[in-house]
Amino acid sequence: MTSQEPSVNLYTTQTPNGIKISITLEELGVPYKTHKIDISKNTQKEPWFLAINPNGRIPALTDTFTDGQTINLFESGSIMQYLVDRYDTEYKISYPKGTREWYEMNNWLFYQNAGVGPMQGQANHFTRYAPEHIEYGVNRYQNETRRLYSVLEKHLASDSRPYLTGQKCTIADIAHYGWVAAAGWAGVEIDDYPALKAWEERMTERPGVEKGRHVPDPHTIKELLKDKAKMELKAAEAREWVQAGMKQDAEKSGKL
Repeated sequence: MTSQEPSVNLYTTQTPNGIKISITLEELGVPYKTHKIDISKNTQKEPWFLAINPNGRIPALTDTFTDGQTINLFESGSIMQYLVDRYDTEYKISYPKGTREWYEMNNWLFYQNAGVGPMQGQANHFTRYAPEHIEYGVNRYQNETRRLYSVLEKHLASDSRPYLTGQKCTIADIAHYGWVAAAGWAGVEIDDYPALKAWEERMTERPGVEKGRHVPDPHTIKELLKDKAKMELKAAEAREWVQAGMKQDAEKSGKL
C-alpha cells in the first residue's frame, strides 16, 4: 500500500478535540470511516478501544501504514502531524518539514495542545461539571484561558494576519478551532477578542471546517450557548457521567 492509498478509521465524538481530526481529514480530502464513541457510556475504556489508545480517550485513528500493517494513532496533535506528514504532499494545511514555517506552525500546534486545551478543559470542568462551585478553581482556569486567548488575539491582530502562521490555514489553526468556538462553555466571552472572533468566523467559512465540524454529530455549541436553559440541562447531564467516570477511575486506581 502506498502513501496515497489511505485506509483511515476515525474513532471520535463531538468534542473540540474530536473535530480536530475530522476537519483535518476533510481539509485534506482523505477518505475515512467514522466510528462514533459514546463517552457517556465509557466505550472509550473498553478493551478493544484501549488496544488502539491505551489512555482511553478520543480521538483515535487507525490506518494501514506503508509497511502494510495497521498503525494506531492517539493524541490529537500526534494524529494531525501523522496525517499531514503522510497525506499532505501538496502542503494544503502544512509546510515542508524543516522550513521556518513548519517550525512556526508547530509552535502554535503545541501551544494549543499544552496550553489552550488543558486550561480551557479545566475551566469547563470547574464551570460546568464540578459537583460543587469552587470559586478558586473557576477563577484560576477561566483567567488562564483568557490569558492564552489574549496571546492569540495579539498575534492575530499584528499585521492583521488571517491565520496563525500568516496567509495559510494549517493544522495549528484547526487544533484551536473547536476550543475557540466553545469559549462560552468555559465562561469566556469571545467578543472580548475581536481578532480571534474574526479568525473563528473565517475558519467556519472554510468548506472543510464546515463539513468536518459536524462529525460524528452536528456541531451545535453556538446554538446551545444562546439558550441558558438548554445549556444548564446539557451541563447537568454531562456532570452526571463525568462524575461517575471519575469515581470509576479512582476505584480502579485504589484511591476509593
